[in-house]
Amino acid sequence: MTLEVEQKFPLKGSDGTPTRAEILSRLAQLGCQWGARLEQVDRYFAHPARDFAVTDEALRLRRVGADNCITYKGPKLDASTKTRREIELPIEPGVAGLSRFASLLEALSFRPVREVAKTRTPGHLAWQGRHIELALDEVARLGLFLEIELVTDDADADNARAAVRSLAEALGLARSERRSYLEMLLEADGG
Repeated sequence: MTLEVEQKFPLKGSDGTPTRAEILSRLAQLGCQWGARLEQVDRYFAHPARDFAVTDEALRLRRVGADNCITYKGPKLDASTKTRREIELPIEPGVAGLSRFASLLEALSFRPVREVAKTRTPGHLAWQGRHIELALDEVARLGLFLEIELVTDDADADNARAAVRSLAEALGLARSERRSYLEMLLEADGG
């Protein structure tokens, strides 16, 4: 089974949290390579028969430019990282493709929950013999975050978690945020 091992950290520059400039400097020293900034819009859906808030699952449609995909995220598997099963599939590109797929979900009684809009700057670096994916996210209404992620399988999950935690420590990041951007926005909305 494919697992996503992730830790996410707010970059506020207060309470001992590094600022954007400090993180970018530390990552540059480690050889991080950054890609082009991307606008992402995620539309989350509620299941008709089970409460994803209770089961800790998620179903989203993601738009990045003209590209679209659907992603299922399973429940978190540990208490310190956001290790979870992830299944992601491409869907028809363009606004029309996304709209048709959303209509299909709604016809099956899935209902839209909320959109999450962000600007993401993807990055990557070699760390402990692994290819670590990074994302510097500017999330509307929430602020700036750094995500550290590895994709692995069941057999290597513990080692992947250790590598992610090790990089976070090397960057001076101590307080990970386990809630998803969706959960944080829903809490901010009062629901």
